[in-house]
Amino acid sequence: MPWIQLKINTTNDKAEQFSDLLEENGAVSVTFQDTYDTPVFEPLPGETRLWGNTDVIGLYEADIDTKHLIDSLQASPLFSNELHYKIEQLEDKDWEREWMDNFHPMQFGKRLWICPSWRDIPDPDAVNVMLDPGLAFGTGTHPTTALCLQWLDGLDLQDKVIIDYGCGSGILAIAALKLGAKAAIGIDIDPQALQASRDNAERNGVSNKLSLYLAKDVPANLLADVVVANILAGPLRELEPHISVLVKPYGLLGLSGILDNQSVSVCDTYQEYFKLDPVVTKEEWCRITGQKY
Repeated sequence: MPWIQLKINTTNDKAEQFSDLLEENGAVSVTFQDTYDTPVFEPLPGETRLWGNTDVIGLYEADIDTKHLIDSLQASPLFSNELHYKIEQLEDKDWEREWMDNFHPMQFGKRLWICPSWRDIPDPDAVNVMLDPGLAFGTGTHPTTALCLQWLDGLDLQDKVIIDYGCGSGILAIAALKLGAKAAIGIDIDPQALQASRDNAERNGVSNKLSLYLAKDVPANLLADVVVANILAGPLRELEPHISVLVKPYGLLGLSGILDNQSVSVCDTYQEYFKLDPVVTKEEWCRITGQKY
């Protein structure tokens, strides 16, 4: 069946109030979307991340009386003459199928391909990671994941241990294993991410080389030759003591999930313990890498 979507453009300090207002007026679901399409990754536990300009989107059944809905909403003191909103009809789709149809095999670096598990492999001789992200973040389609995959493809990972901090779908840990790492550890705050990583590791025949931990359960004295963390600039700064300690002396660190205008603050946080390489950018995002002193 079709749906009615109401999109209200507001600010981050009012977004939660508008969400409550839409739910009180019959919204089946309410979501937040950055007005400028800025993605959100790995919020901290209990945290809701919003933006300076936020669209609050309410989904309603198609038979809703839109005039009555708007009249009811406009009676709220939240509404003003300057408030912008848009109503549109959405045709019902198989959204999972829609997404699957648009996820294609992708090449990163010289050797590595990320292939949806439901599609044919384009190059059987390449290093192929078969991926079904499930409910976890990480398919390779976003620039931050691409930057990390390209970095891993350029490393000699033979006999190395890698930690993927904020593992999501497990894409980086599994790629490292397929590229020659002898063992990988995935760490995340979300149990669904660990399940997705476990499933994808089994799909790629590397589950015996992958260990998974919730962040609160990471063993003491855990060390790796390579640590990669694709999360957000804020958490990367806050978690520096937890991330840096995981890297062996002279080991390598790769950080992403960072907007290019945030790179200086992240570099400043890590430069005490790492000799950092020049920052690499892709679109509006960047990757920071370095070697531990």
